Parts: sequence; C-alpha cells; structure tokens
Amino acid sequence: MTFVEDTQNESGRPREECGVFGIYGHEEAARVAFFGLFALQHRGQESAGIVTSDGCQVMEHKGMGLASTVFKESILQKLVGSLAIGHVRYSTTGSSTISNAQPFLVHVGEEYYALGHNGNIVNAQQLRTELESSGSIFQSTMDSEVIIHLMAPHLKKGLEEALSIALARVEGAYSLVMLTRDKIIAARDPRGFRPLALGKLNGGWVVASETCAFDLVGAEYIRDIEPGEIIIIDAHGYKSLKPFAPMKHCHCIFELIYFARPDSQIFGQNVYLCRKRLGHELAREYCPDVDLVMPFPDSGNYAALGYAEESGIPFEMGMIRNHYVGRTFIQPTQPMRDFAVRVKLNPVKPLLKGKKVMIVEDSIIRGTTSRNRVKHLQGIGIKELHMVISCPPTLFPCPYGIDFSSKGELIATKKENEKAIAEFIGLDSLHYLTVDGMVKATGMPKECFCLACYTGDYPIDPPEKIDKFCMELK
Repeated sequence: MTFVEDTQNESGRPREECGVFGIYGHEEAARVAFFGLFALQHRGQESAGIVTSDGCQVMEHKGMGLASTVFKESILQKLVGSLAIGHVRYSTTGSSTISNAQPFLVHVGEEYYALGHNGNIVNAQQLRTELESSGSIFQSTMDSEVIIHLMAPHLKKGLEEALSIALARVEGAYSLVMLTRDKIIAARDPRGFRPLALGKLNGGWVVASETCAFDLVGAEYIRDIEPGEIIIIDAHGYKSLKPFAPMKHCHCIFELIYFARPDSQIFGQNVYLCRKRLGHELAREYCPDVDLVMPFPDSGNYAALGYAEESGIPFEMGMIRNHYVGRTFIQPTQPMRDFAVRVKLNPVKPLLKGKKVMIVEDSIIRGTTSRNRVKHLQGIGIKELHMVISCPPTLFPCPYGIDFSSKGELIATKKENEKAIAEFIGLDSLHYLTVDGMVKATGMPKECFCLACYTGDYPIDPPEKIDKFCMELK
C-alpha cells in the first residue's frame, strides 16, 4: 500500500475514500475504535473522528491528520462509553476541512445521530438541492449529510423505517456506520460496492471496512454484512433488516487490486492471495526473457511474488523503500526535484547492473510516478527495463468513491496503446493484465464486480459531468 505524503496527490497514485469502524458493548469503546482506525489508516489520511455514547451522553472528537495525531491519551479518556463509531477520511466529495470530517453528529428531537460513511452517493447533489428547497440547512459539503436530512422527517416512525426510507432514495456506493445513545447501526448499499464486515469481541459487536481492523483489536470475524443489509446492534444483540429488492452485485475490484490491506478478507477473498494470483495471470499472459522480477515497494510486492512463482524467474527487492518518509516530509525545492524520488526509493545498484529487469506494479493512473521511478533507475547500467501491471488500463473515472483522475490525466486515454505508454515512461516494454485475466485471478464470477473504470460500463448512471466525459471518450 502506497502512503500519500501530500494533500494534492502529486504522487499520481489513486486514493481511497474512507474507512469506518463501530464497536458495541466494550467498556473502552473509544480506545478500541482508535485502534480500529489505526488499522484502517490506509483508507484515508486527511481526517479522523470518533463519537462515543455511555447511554446518556454522546461525545465526539475529530481532527485533521492521521488517527495517531488526532487522538492522544487525554482525549481518549474523555470519550467515555461502551458504544463508539470512528471514521478516517480522504475526501472524494466535499473539501478537506474540519467541517467535513466524520463521523457527522446531529441532534434531532430527543436523540443524537452520528454517521460515518465510506463510498460516494451519486445523486447527492440532486437530493441536496431538493432538501434545501424544502428548508433543510446543511452544515457541511459532505454527501453523507444528505442521509441524515432524508431520515429526519421520518424518525417519528422509528429508526428502522426512517433509515430504510432514506437509503431507498440514495443511489451509489455506501458502507456506513451510525450511532445513537444506545445503538450501533451498519448498512451497505444493495450492490455492495464497498466492503463491510461484522465481528464479535468479548461478547460485544464490531463493524469495520476491513477485517484487518478485527485482527488488531482481537475481534473474531463473523461474516460480511450483505449488500442491501441493515444491521441494528443493541442490548438484545443484532437485528438484520433487508428492506431493498435484491440487485446485481457490483463489488469494486480495485479494492482487491490496490486499496484493501493484504491481510484483510473482503468479498470472501484473502487480499494477499488474490494479488499473488494476479501475478500468476500476468506471467501467463506476458513473460519476456528477463533475469529478475522486482516490485516498486510496497504496491507491487504481492503480484510480483506471484509473477516470480509462476514464471520461475528469481524475485528480488531491487528498490529499497525508506519507511521514515511520512506526511510531514519537507518537500524539496525545484532544483532538487529528483531528490523527492530518491528519498523514498533507492535501487540496489550491484543487483540490477547489467540485468534485464521485470518490474511489477499494481496500477498506472497518470504515469508520472512510474516515469519518475524508471528515470531514477536509468543510468545505473540496467540492460533492459520491462513492466507489467496487475490490472487493465484505467480508462474511465470512478463516481463511486475512488479518486481516479479526470480525462486529461488518465494516461491510458492520452496514449494510443501500450507501446506509447512504455515510451512515455521509459520502458522497453509494457503489458497490462487483461480484464479476463484479472477476473480469473479473483476466483469469482465476472458479473459480481464493478469494472467501470476499465470498461466504462457503469452499473449506476454517473453524475452528468462524468457521463459527458464518457461520451467524449466513446
């Protein structure tokens, strides 16, 4: 997983939208939630927040930055209660400001409602305009706040019905957690774009975007929350509601390729093993005469292992990553621009000199990151440089919660073929995994995935600006 060092995403790497966590029935709920967010930090580094309840009082703390920066011991001690939800965020809608940090907390009638959301609501702007014309006043620019406003008029009918009515109006991707004074609620959109799992901890219940959070807090993974399912957890246990008609599943395949942590289980798959199988498929599709296989750490590590295993070509760590480069790294001045690459990754020159090298990467979005890294390798005496990518070319932006670049930045839309992209990056050859090879590696039916970023086949009509963009491409 590649860490993001800046808020402008100058690395050119795709960025995840959010991670959510919920805990019910633990005397140190805030502390458990903190560690859950720590495990999910790769899903968002812009802001973090936790809301807790002791059955009477509801408390919150949010801040900009990493969870370890936002939450100190003195703060966790003030967040009392046995219920908590937490959220780490990277903004795909709404600006990166503290007002948009989640969970979002409101007081309606006699109850508090806190909500943390992972995904992107496609019709959020349409709903917001409608709600504002009816008198709703929004506190943020988040699409998540729309859900609370849709619930409010129906809360007199009860929480279950209000949430079901609200979510029936929403189109897009959402895996969300909610908190009231005495309940934790989890819900997943009917197509199941984003992962969400249910676990158990010392008689209590936990919910998380990924199972790696369960491992850290010592919880037992029970099952995935099903697409279209709402789970309400209270003193009686948990209740499962399925208020929506079944729909074709549209799991985001990019979660398996790039976003989820390799030690997580999502969509019924172990991410580490799936990424190795992607490497196997790459080696079956394209295997030129090279001396060694290497990743650009850490993103290509697991596919590279699979490629080497399938091809029989030795695996080497030809680039060494500096793990102490973080968000606060001082950016070099313009005359030192090449220094920014060298400070993160450094080649093992005696290993690579005179060799024909195969680099394995998980994706290319803008191409600038790969180009800079390859440029750093040139001039040390490498005989040939080849690259394979463990997914197809990214041709279309994602309206469901992943920050893919716009038309003008997607290199696969600017260059006519793999050869042209290879020339831009500075490679002797380049091969993208085919769609069929990618799906085969998952061991799951093609029909259960969203492949829109590769095929342009959107399962839900995207917003007008993206729809127009797709028409331009076609």
